[in-house]
Amino acid sequence: MRVALEARHLVKHYPGVVAVNDVSFAVEEGTCFGLLGPNGAGKTTTVEIIEGVTPATSGEVLYFGEPAGRRFREEAGIQFQNTALQDFLTVGETLEMFQKLYDRRADLDAIIEECSLGDLLDRDNRKLSGGQRQRLFLAVALVNRPRLVFLDEPTTGLDPQARRNFWELVQKIQGHGTTIVLTTHYMDEAHVLCNEIAIMDEGRIMTQGAPDALLKQRYAGMIIELPVADVTGDLDGIDHRVIENLGVVEIVSDDVARSISALSPEVTDLNHIKIRQPNLEDLFLDLTGHSLRA
Repeated sequence: MRVALEARHLVKHYPGVVAVNDVSFAVEEGTCFGLLGPNGAGKTTTVEIIEGVTPATSGEVLYFGEPAGRRFREEAGIQFQNTALQDFLTVGETLEMFQKLYDRRADLDAIIEECSLGDLLDRDNRKLSGGQRQRLFLAVALVNRPRLVFLDEPTTGLDPQARRNFWELVQKIQGHGTTIVLTTHYMDEAHVLCNEIAIMDEGRIMTQGAPDALLKQRYAGMIIELPVADVTGDLDGIDHRVIENLGVVEIVSDDVARSISALSPEVTDLNHIKIRQPNLEDLFLDLTGHSLRA
C-alpha cells in the first residue's frame, strides 16, 4: 500500500506548554488510523496541524509523498470536533452550501443515502438530535469526494446505539477505499474501527501499531478483577502484575486457576471476581499510569 499521509517530527509550543512533542507517524492509503488519548493528550492539536488549521512550531506533513498543499486541501474532508451549523438552513441546504465550496464534488444523492439523511433534508439544523447532527457533519466532510477524511472525536456525547450506527457509517466509507484519520478517547471505538493506532499522552506517542498486535505484545493471559473492599490479605505474593484502579484490583494472569487459588486466602468473597481479556484501556493505563478519561 502507498502512504497517503505522513507526519514528521511535529512540534507545537504554546506559552509554558509543549502540546505536541516530536510526533511522527504514517497512514497507509485505504486504512483507518486512530490517534487515542485523554482530553489534553495533544491528539486534536496534532490533527489540526496536519489539517492546516493550526501552524506547527516545527515539523512537516506529507500527502502522498509531497508537502501538503492545494491538492491536499481539495482532496481532504474534515469533521471537526465542534462545528457550528447555520441557523434557519435545512439539512439539504447545508449540504448544497458546503459542496459549492469545492471544485471536486461527490454525488450528493449518494452521500445523503449513505448517511441516512433522506428523511431529514427539509429539517432545520436547529432541530436535529445529536446523532443526526453527527451524520450531517460526516456528510459535509464527504461533499468533495475526499480521498482522506479526518474525524475528530465524532461520537462524543452520543448514546450507545447512535455510536454504533456511526461506526457502521465509518466502516462503509473506508470500504470505498477512503483513508481515515480518527481521534477518539473511546478505546472500544478504536478497536472496532482502526487498522492501526497511536496512543498519545502529554504530547507524545507512547506506543503505535495494530490494536490486537499491541495487546499480544503486552499481555500473555487474562485479567482477573475484584473489588478492593474484598481484599483482606497481602497480594504481594501473587506472582503476576497487580494494579489498583478506581476501587478495583486487576491481576494479569497466564494461569487463571493458579491465580484464583493463590487469591482465595487473601479475599473475603470470590463471588465478585470477574475474568476478562485485556483491552486497549488496560494498555493505556499501563503506559500512562492514569485513567483514560482523567
